[in-house]
Amino acid sequence: MDGMNWFTRQLARNHRGETMGVPSFCTSNRLALEGVCRTAARLGVHGVLVEATCNQVNQDGGYTGMRPEDFRAYVTGIAQAAGLDPARLAFGGDHLGPNVWRRLPVEEAMAKACRLVEAYAKAGFTKIHLDCSMACADDPQPLPPEVVAARAARLAAIVEKSVDAAGRAQIRYIIGTEVPVPGGTIEMETDDIVPSTPASVETTIDAHRQAFARQGLSDAFARIVGVVAQPGVEFGVASVTDYVPAASDALAAWIGTIGDLVFEAHSTDYQTQASLRELVKHRFAVLKVGPELTYALREALFALADIEQCLITSGQRSDLIRIIDEIMVALPESWADYYHGDSRELAYLRRFSLSDRIRYYWNRPEVAAAVKRLFDNLGGVAIPLPLVSRYFSNLYWQVRDRAIERTPRALVNAHVGHVVSRYFDACGSHAAA
Repeated sequence: MDGMNWFTRQLARNHRGETMGVPSFCTSNRLALEGVCRTAARLGVHGVLVEATCNQVNQDGGYTGMRPEDFRAYVTGIAQAAGLDPARLAFGGDHLGPNVWRRLPVEEAMAKACRLVEAYAKAGFTKIHLDCSMACADDPQPLPPEVVAARAARLAAIVEKSVDAAGRAQIRYIIGTEVPVPGGTIEMETDDIVPSTPASVETTIDAHRQAFARQGLSDAFARIVGVVAQPGVEFGVASVTDYVPAASDALAAWIGTIGDLVFEAHSTDYQTQASLRELVKHRFAVLKVGPELTYALREALFALADIEQCLITSGQRSDLIRIIDEIMVALPESWADYYHGDSRELAYLRRFSLSDRIRYYWNRPEVAAAVKRLFDNLGGVAIPLPLVSRYFSNLYWQVRDRAIERTPRALVNAHVGHVVSRYFDACGSHAAA
């Protein structure tokens, strides 16, 4: 089954009241994506949605150095190597709009945003989140909903012109912006998160309906399948705001009365399994997860570094933990605005924060070389079962049953896979045809 058809079917089932949804895996890290694809292949899921943000991937390369067509080829290759049929993949673009260029005057920023969505559409991305909520250099703050919607409709017109009729039939739009900016919240705590109200979401939908009509985009408006809303979840550097289902009862009841729309929830990382399931029941059919994937990756790599300390002589070790922290200290721009405290507190947060700013450093040449050396060192020895038990206790019995190999890559993939399987389970992904 084609991944995008599966995506559409799952959302339709959710709107009908079934506890079915779609996890949205938002990461560009190769090891994390391997964990996603291997878990999906093992569970036999019918579709896998992988998303890239405007900051990660754009026509200029983004911070990954990849354009949309590069990212799609990259993920497809990972899926093939992991034993996942690439036909089951669906690709999404998240927060597509002027965010990357918001320090420019609006017309310059929007011109670049037009080229951004054109590149995503031409590369075969079929889930398009239009987000023009951010103020540009010469804009008032905050932007009126009508302005946000008009800019989104302008981008939708570019998407529609960038593909042929068959391509347009596959496009599904997400609108709405009641979430933190791409990259995460800067606040240390998240207790002030307020769920969206039916009135605020209705304002967003109505503004987009009118803006799309002015652009002559009635067909495109009919392919809006979801709206981003805030269910009252968030995570900071050391805390998680848990989902309270009663807080969105009215929102869930309301969305069931209009059209075929469902909600998309961002920042669902670190929610409990029960909370993820309740989100899906409350019409939050798309659950986005990103930092929790690379947080699990960091846990696994640091566990392997500890195992390396036990098995490899000092002169031959990767020194991964030391090297990545030195790089983060030398290049603090990806974490300095997010972490606060004295030197001891900052050292702790760089390694262990839930916001996982360390994810921006894994592709640094020095860090990538250390990971390779770590894998080479441990790939040449049999990792003893007692060390598997000590550092990967959640995987021990699968290793004993020979369901997981005692290799560094297999252990990393399986550890990330624990996060992935929680989302597939919550969304009923492997139970749906």
